[in-house]
Amino acid sequence: MLPPVPLRIGGGRGTLAVMNGLDAGRIAAIEGDAAVVVGRDPDVDLWSDDPSISRRHARFGRDAEGNVYVEDLGSTNGTFVRGQRVTLARLAPGDYVQLGATLLVRFEIIDETDEALRRQLYEASVLDPLTHAYNRRYFAKRLAAEVAHARRGRTSLAALMFDVDHFKEFNDRFGHLPGDRALCFVTAQVMRLIREEDLLARYGGDEFVALARTPEDEAVRLAGRMRGAIASLGFSVAGVAASLTVSVGVASLAELDPAAQPGALVRLADERLHEAKLAGRNRLCAG
Repeated sequence: MLPPVPLRIGGGRGTLAVMNGLDAGRIAAIEGDAAVVVGRDPDVDLWSDDPSISRRHARFGRDAEGNVYVEDLGSTNGTFVRGQRVTLARLAPGDYVQLGATLLVRFEIIDETDEALRRQLYEASVLDPLTHAYNRRYFAKRLAAEVAHARRGRTSLAALMFDVDHFKEFNDRFGHLPGDRALCFVTAQVMRLIREEDLLARYGGDEFVALARTPEDEAVRLAGRMRGAIASLGFSVAGVAASLTVSVGVASLAELDPAAQPGALVRLADERLHEAKLAGRNRLCAG
């Protein structure tokens, strides 16, 4: 019999660390009576792109005695602890739990300082330090996973490429620090419009890309809302009123050959972004 494992020991608390896959290094805390659900559903607590993971695969929590447990939620490919497939199992610190064919998470009890450091390291590996959108490296990995997911499930996927019109002139007029602040404003506006399962990344400089699990017509409407929301931004720099606009290119996976590489979706969106800028800027271009 394993000894009881209280959620907090010596100031630490129970955490799950993703050990492999796209989100390796991500940490989720087991807080109080709240459970941590792992799966492919957008609304779970710990999301995975692994195709062998069920939509709601497993739940981690604690029982009335304070023991930390994992419960399989009727997954297709199973939950494994210490090499054995389980329905419900108590965990000890250091246990690895395999979900599906390949995903590994590790249960640990760590103190607040260690937890904060691990979160910072994970965020530094996937987020743009200025805007807190995802970085280009993470986007490239996620793009391949999203395209594979859409093709496997025959679902919709669209890419929206956009950049800030005349951003060099903005920087020349106001300076680079206000320019950085403006990019943060743009990112915040877009983040308010996209859904939890969608993705926004800084592609480079003032250029961004969003991936949305949506058909092209809905992606075009989303692009229009993005363009309008950014154009409505009003802010001042040293008492001088300033505003921004963006140009947007939209491409849908359904437009591509089924054998096309994932990067072809972004290239098509980028070509349409270029067309929108040639057409006069503050415009969107789609198929």
